[in-house]
Amino acid sequence: MILTVTLNPAYDVTYRVADLRLGATNRVGEVAVRAGGKGLNVARLLRALGHEVTALGLADARFGASAGLPNAFTPIAGETRRTIAVVSGEVTMLNEPGPAISAGEWAAFLADFRSWLPRASAVVMSGSLPPGLPSDAYAVLAALAGDVPTIVDAEGEALVHALAARPHVVKPNADELSRTFGAATSVRDGAMRLRELGARAAVVSDGPRGLHADTSDGLWRAVPPFAEGNPTGAGDAAVAAIAMGVVARWDWAETLQHAAALSAAAVRSPLAGQADHAAYRANLTVVTTEPLEREC
Repeated sequence: MILTVTLNPAYDVTYRVADLRLGATNRVGEVAVRAGGKGLNVARLLRALGHEVTALGLADARFGASAGLPNAFTPIAGETRRTIAVVSGEVTMLNEPGPAISAGEWAAFLADFRSWLPRASAVVMSGSLPPGLPSDAYAVLAALAGDVPTIVDAEGEALVHALAARPHVVKPNADELSRTFGAATSVRDGAMRLRELGARAAVVSDGPRGLHADTSDGLWRAVPPFAEGNPTGAGDAAVAAIAMGVVARWDWAETLQHAAALSAAAVRSPLAGQADHAAYRANLTVVTTEPLEREC
């Protein structure tokens, strides 16, 4: 079983507006609401590909029932946040910070997390931290996981603190890497720094330019085929493929091949957490993975 952890999930609300006008009343033509969060996207992708998953996290009492996935969310007193996407040609995002989590709720989650670990073959931790949680929350969870492989998809302090617990893999995207280490940080240098600070492997996704990995088996790069569509869930698809590779013990060339192929297939789907499976299979035949030389 692969566990996913989403500590700051959200009700993803999408408003479709014919012609958005700021400072005016806008009539919404269509509304869609879905239980969301990066960890849930990963869980949906893995489950669709036949893997046993359970989604963990902190959420209000009704969130788990709406997730449509096997889950065991630890209940909180506050209301789960909302992310609002206003679609009117371009997409305007409004993301709430999330409810404040009490020390008791965090302690309850830690107890729940420990109870699931004996059944886990890997743990994926994704996304932002809600107010009230310590910035080293992912480090705490990775340390508790012990020998269970951990994959962390985060940025900023949450990512940097997680490195102290030596997670199996960290997977920021290029923008998250820049926000963590500075705008001048290259994908290659950032991945190397993540490993120097404690990650056993670092994979950085850089949109159509592909995936760059710094691992104990060397440097690798995989480039996905061109795909048009919604890139929102591409990073989550890459994380799902990395989790599959960790569990199956694929080498890095194969893992990155699947990560690039699945992320490109996810771009072709309208919602994050989905992928075009026919495109995924086809992409596997064309993705190129190449080893890179380390700079002296």
